[in-house]
Amino acid sequence: MFYTKYRLNHIFTALALSLLGACSSDFIDLQDPNAVSSESYYQSESDVQAAVNGIYNALRNGNGVGESSGLFNEERSDNTGRNDNQSNAGEPFQFNDFSLLPSNTYLKAHWLALYQIISRSNQVLAGIERVTFTNNDLKEQYKAEAKYLRAMIYFDLVRKWGDVPLVTKPLNSLEDVKANTFREKKEVVYQQIVADLKDALASTLPDVQTAATKGKVTKAAANALLGQVYLTMASTLDAANRAANLNEAKTYLMACYNLRTFGLLKEIPYADVFDVAKKSTVPEIIFQVVNRQGDINFSSAIARNNQAKGETINSLVTSTGAGGNVTPDLVSDYEEKDVRKDFSVKFANDPIVRDYFITKFRDASPAATTNGYGGNDWILMRYADVILMLAEVNMHLGNTDEATGFLDQVRERAGLPGYAASMQNAAYRTKYPTLKLAILHERRVELAFENQRWFDLLRFFTTQELVTYFKSKDQASFGLAKLSNFGAKDRYYPIPFDEYKLDPAKMYQNEGY
Repeated sequence: MFYTKYRLNHIFTALALSLLGACSSDFIDLQDPNAVSSESYYQSESDVQAAVNGIYNALRNGNGVGESSGLFNEERSDNTGRNDNQSNAGEPFQFNDFSLLPSNTYLKAHWLALYQIISRSNQVLAGIERVTFTNNDLKEQYKAEAKYLRAMIYFDLVRKWGDVPLVTKPLNSLEDVKANTFREKKEVVYQQIVADLKDALASTLPDVQTAATKGKVTKAAANALLGQVYLTMASTLDAANRAANLNEAKTYLMACYNLRTFGLLKEIPYADVFDVAKKSTVPEIIFQVVNRQGDINFSSAIARNNQAKGETINSLVTSTGAGGNVTPDLVSDYEEKDVRKDFSVKFANDPIVRDYFITKFRDASPAATTNGYGGNDWILMRYADVILMLAEVNMHLGNTDEATGFLDQVRERAGLPGYAASMQNAAYRTKYPTLKLAILHERRVELAFENQRWFDLLRFFTTQELVTYFKSKDQASFGLAKLSNFGAKDRYYPIPFDEYKLDPAKMYQNEGY
């Protein structure tokens, strides 16, 4: 069911094409004989099911939040990057070099892919009300899934751009498009995110995934995301609401934690989380994009894409490139005896490459074939993330013992001593003199390459603190990307130029661009 290609893409173009810079009468071809209007499409429960699957299918897009979306996340941070400043007009290099231009076509593609998911969610939420369901619980579940996915994408948007267009209904005419072409204040966007997630939690969603429902939204996922939202609001919005938001974050994160089907994290070996053979049974994964090994259309490419020349650890594909680049800055952040280092990164000693590359996502089994049609699922949320957020929120609330208890769960699984013992080590104490920095460090090495690092940096530091943090790093650990470029403007992405020019007043550009 999760692999079925969505057969009616045309009905979901309204929003994705409305905020794209195509503000002319051809933004949607109303005469297209192959198109099916949303009004006539939604006739049965199976139509709704296909449309909901269409939202899930859009999560696969690497221009959005799919497995190849690291350009917009990891490469914006200090985890990965690239030394190639020439390919594709040098546009990918701009992200890690902090020289991003509003005209960057990759930036625009990212914006469009995110709004496509929102568009599909809005279409489902409008169309479902025209269908009579024999089981109302199923209807409420579909609505909850659409709201969760819409909230998840708006959370991505608001953290990357700040104020963004907030659209919660289908845009079916040019007039609708014009009326919604404006940036809503980020506080209002967060209100919508919270409302959608609370609606999802009040629904008939199942508590957790089963083997048959991998890749579907659950209440565990909704609790985890809502907890992260409140934690982010506490760290980045009005300080007057900080304590309330922290307590809400703890409530929802604990609700997710209490839904787990295992005891302590150490019961699940780190490698098992990413083992293709165990992905259907490992209990740590909360929400993921499901891939099918050996399938040309629905397999994973992450193993082969990260493979470096001369290496075979990731995939049976023979690589000719550098694979998934890793900064020396990240490599040096792994402690001795941390089992996550050898699993996650490796040095390619090929004469042409001679650099670290990502090995965290592997599928070198014959079933993936020499084409590298891997079976890795793309993990969007897992329990180690939730546990470390619980350490973070308790640290902020002054609950040091609780905070270190959660932190130690993650460290113990990694084969490392607990926080108290580690602070007796001069090297550890020098690098991470506060509990806050210790938690940030742990999140970095635990969740490396899972698109969390940039968001963590935005949450842990004010804008000026973040500037200081980046400029204190060693340039030699970043290659050609210039740390000296980093400034206050880099807190947010620029609004894509085609969006800005629609209405320079209402689609105002972010400062510094």
